[in-house]
Amino acid sequence: MYIQLRSSGSILVLALGFLLTACNSSESSNPNELPGAAVQTSPPLSPAAALGKKIFFDQSLSVSGMQSCGTCHDPASAHAGSDGRAVPLGGPGMDVPGFRNTPTLRYLSFNTAFFFDAEGTPTGGFDLDGRAASFMEQGRRPFLAPHEMANASVAEVITRLRSASYVSEFMQVFGSDIFDAGEAAFDRAALALQRFEQESATFRPFDSKFDYFLAGQASLSDRELRGLALFNDPSKGNCAACHSSARLPDGTPPLFTDFTFDNLGVPRNPDIPANADPDYFDMGLCGPDRTDLADRTELCGAFKVPTLRNVALTAPYFHNGKFATLREVVSFYVRRDTNPEEWYPNAGADKFDDLPPQYRANVNTTEAPYNRRPGDPPALTSDEIDDVVAFLNTLTDGYQP
Repeated sequence: MYIQLRSSGSILVLALGFLLTACNSSESSNPNELPGAAVQTSPPLSPAAALGKKIFFDQSLSVSGMQSCGTCHDPASAHAGSDGRAVPLGGPGMDVPGFRNTPTLRYLSFNTAFFFDAEGTPTGGFDLDGRAASFMEQGRRPFLAPHEMANASVAEVITRLRSASYVSEFMQVFGSDIFDAGEAAFDRAALALQRFEQESATFRPFDSKFDYFLAGQASLSDRELRGLALFNDPSKGNCAACHSSARLPDGTPPLFTDFTFDNLGVPRNPDIPANADPDYFDMGLCGPDRTDLADRTELCGAFKVPTLRNVALTAPYFHNGKFATLREVVSFYVRRDTNPEEWYPNAGADKFDDLPPQYRANVNTTEAPYNRRPGDPPALTSDEIDDVVAFLNTLTDGYQP
């Protein structure tokens, strides 16, 4: 809806172009440009980041004693949720449901604070609504959220930090009097988390099969190549309009997100307990969690464009965890408007049912593949959907050539 970037060229040209890119990339003599080098040659973590790693996995900082940052952002699931739930559970008894699906933390070190670009496109920010300006700001909230770690106050978090096994290390890094400085210890804990997420190469390894392909060290199958071409083709999948598959200008491998926001009209998910209230709507940029853009009603329903790196590991999908498989997701993209009855219980009168009626015009219906009508052929056939899914599976970190 807000994106101006477009890909061009035929399927054959697109596939050939990436093959040439891969061949050229393999000529690099810089080992740090090779897949996996970020992890293999990563320097040791700074003292603050090493402390942040301990905080990240410390369940004793929660009221339940069973939840840490790493509980919801599991490294085995690309630092996203691993329980298969639409929304995670937390709270004192680990039985309080959240409101949104757990997003991945991978590759967010390339993100920025929220801003509107020169064309008015909302960009950046942390959280699915972009309201946090940094890892540090985002990292503070779960400690105090009733549906997450559920501490009643900053003081309670600090009390738990005083009892942590690494308290001596905490004081060594931030000063022996850090616990005598009001809320400073809490701020420093959030800073340590930020340093860990910024420094640790495990959050940005760039070692998927696609990375090896770009470096000329792996080949994609015919199906994966077809999927890549369809992914980039602006008249077919048009996925690259938001999830660019091209290297950044400085040579950084593709991030598969432009960190902007889009409104896709994802169907309402009855598996989210909050949705039992027919008057409750999660509208992303304009609330209810984010409040500074409440009067920008044209933004209601827009959520952060996620990276597609590791997307095969991060089910369920979308902000509300509506879909369980990648095939469902790609099918929704290309059949949402040609076959709305497949996605909405009352498609004729209640399409885009997870938004109040007055904001449904905000949904992206102008860009391919959403610019079609009932009765039109979908932008992708069933076999082409399978091709795109095959390509998406090449974006998983940890590939062994």
